[in-house]
Amino acid sequence: MKLSIGNDHAGTDYKFAIQKHLEKKGYHVINHGTNTTESVDYPDFIHPVANDVASKQADFGIIICGSGNGANMTANKHQAVRSALCWTAEITALARQHNDANILSIPARFTSVQQAINMVDTFLETPFEGGRHQNRVAKIPNS
Repeated sequence: MKLSIGNDHAGTDYKFAIQKHLEKKGYHVINHGTNTTESVDYPDFIHPVANDVASKQADFGIIICGSGNGANMTANKHQAVRSALCWTAEITALARQHNDANILSIPARFTSVQQAINMVDTFLETPFEGGRHQNRVAKIPNS
C-alpha cells in the first residue's frame, strides 16, 4: 500500500515517527512534508498529498498541522478527497466506517505521538462499511 504524508512545522516530529512506524510495517510512504520545525505555510505541503490521493497515486493520505484544521480544510478543497480531522482512534474508525475518509488529518498540538500512531493504524485497518453510508458519501462531491 502506498501512503502520502504531509505536514507543517508543528507536525515534523509526528511525521518522522509515523513514517518510521509505517515503513517498518512495509508501507511505501511518499513524504511531501517539511523536514524542519521552521515556520512554513501548510497548504504548500498538504496540496501535494491531496493530489496524490485524488489521482490515486497514493491509496491514503496523512496530514499533520498544529490544530489539524488548516490541513483538513486545504485537503478537502480537492475533488475525490474526504479528509477527516480526528483526535481519537474511535473518531478515526468512524471516519473510515461511515465516511470512507481517504485522508487522516492529525492535530499535533492536541494529541501525543503515540495517539497519532494509534490513529494511523486504526485508519489503515478499518474498512468502509458501505451500505446505508454509501448513499451519503456519494452525495458529498459538489460537481
